[in-house]
Amino acid sequence: MRILAIETSCDETGVAVVEDGRRVRANVIGTQLAHQATGGIVPEVAAREHLRAIDPITDAALRDAGVTLREVDAVAATVGPGLIGCLLVGANYARGLALAAGLPFIGVNHLEGHVYANWLYPGAGASEGARAAEDATPEPEIPAVVLVVSGAHSDLVLMEAHRRFRLLGRTIDDAAGEAFDKVARLLGLRFPGGPEIEKAARDGDPNAFALPKAWLADRYDFSFSGLKTAVLRLVRSLEEKGPLPVGDVAASFQKAIVEALAEKTARAAAEHGVRSVMLGGGVAANGALRAEIARRIGVPLHVPPPRLCTDNGAMVGAAAFFSLRHRGAEMPAGVRSNLPLA
Repeated sequence: MRILAIETSCDETGVAVVEDGRRVRANVIGTQLAHQATGGIVPEVAAREHLRAIDPITDAALRDAGVTLREVDAVAATVGPGLIGCLLVGANYARGLALAAGLPFIGVNHLEGHVYANWLYPGAGASEGARAAEDATPEPEIPAVVLVVSGAHSDLVLMEAHRRFRLLGRTIDDAAGEAFDKVARLLGLRFPGGPEIEKAARDGDPNAFALPKAWLADRYDFSFSGLKTAVLRLVRSLEEKGPLPVGDVAASFQKAIVEALAEKTARAAAEHGVRSVMLGGGVAANGALRAEIARRIGVPLHVPPPRLCTDNGAMVGAAAFFSLRHRGAEMPAGVRSNLPLA
């Protein structure tokens, strides 16, 4: 089954063609540069950028996959959560394509897409040998603990079966990705902040500054607002003494975030006796986070390649395929900015 899948929940215009929920035939992503000057997403600007980009990016995805619209079996799009104006662009465009081609439309939960990115192959197998190798690659084992960490979400869930999720914990204030962006701005680094913090931290001492961690010991929830405020105060005090040690601050901040996420993920995996742990979302591309979780758990860790951690159409295509195969929670008829995973 080939699915044309569209993702426009925030500032990435992603269109992909995914085959059988695992093989990526094409995955084209348009990254918006309009938000660099503001250091954050301006929703109205993001929606207009999607409108400008979605048609040529869809054409490019179909061309890369070597198919026409009539040769796909369904059209899918993210219907939530996300910025409402951005969601409307992608969902309405996808519905129009489906209607014009007489194809079914599948609404997808953006967070579920990040989960099912773990089922994807990063590229199409051109040869029979490559395809056989792909087919022999085992799927992630369920039940699993899944940590979805991005700019707007920090959710820890138990995946009990396909499309059946139980919430264990989430952020009670700022998401991890949002904290990365805000601290990067404090340090004079570019947006988005996650990759910039990780790069700066490579030259820093993670033990240079003792930053607070809100452990919330009796539950799996996260809190990063206090950490963000502590970094603000630290930066202001350091600026009064001389040049800002960007690498040391970045490394100390990254360590605090990583330890909080890894500790609770590992504890949840042990408590629930899962068969694997999965990561998803833009922050999952962070190498320190991957390494720390892998060190703490005793089961296989699955993480999508970095390009599939950030928002993309391929993850929407994978989630749409498994939505058809494993009927579960029905998606809303319209878009929902606060659509939960569990």
